[in-house]
Amino acid sequence: MTQDFTEVMSERSNEELIKITTIQRLDYQPAAVVVAEKELAKRNIDKDEVETTKEEILEKKVEGEKLEVSKVKSWVRFVHFLVDIITIFLIYIFVVGIITTLFIDEVNPMIAEATLPFLLFVFSFFYYIILEYKYQVTVGKILMKTKVVMKDGSVPELSDIIARTFCRIIPFDRISYLFTKNGFHDRLSSTMVVKQVEE
Repeated sequence: MTQDFTEVMSERSNEELIKITTIQRLDYQPAAVVVAEKELAKRNIDKDEVETTKEEILEKKVEGEKLEVSKVKSWVRFVHFLVDIITIFLIYIFVVGIITTLFIDEVNPMIAEATLPFLLFVFSFFYYIILEYKYQVTVGKILMKTKVVMKDGSVPELSDIIARTFCRIIPFDRISYLFTKNGFHDRLSSTMVVKQVEE
């Protein structure tokens, strides 16, 4: 049985071994902990590094717990949705109004009828990408004092926000947060919406 632990522990990273021998010690069989300690000794990991790594792991754990607590409730997400939809629609009406005023004589009604729904989709798409990437918020999130973060609390990259925005196309995504802790677009893009911390 010790042989099984030896092979498994030899494949673990230093951080994982330190976690096993310190923070998660009681979650493992005593024989596994002994093998993990031997593996750390074999790798010449000194006690200072073990202590530093342990503190970093604990800090990450506390940060993760803080993020979990600061997740917003479903009704707040619903308010985000309503405010953002109204905002997108108002921008859309404004822009379409300008376009039709400038080109009223030149616009073919059939082309306009086919193009306008597509324009609404494009406005919606860029509304979320620009605001969430640049500021981590939308108008709805500003009003409710919330923001978008990655699951580890870091600022999302452009690719994360694009993935998040594309996931909004999924049917029922807009109401998925009513049935799950996070909406589909949160889960699939590894993001979440949290309360903003007053600075």
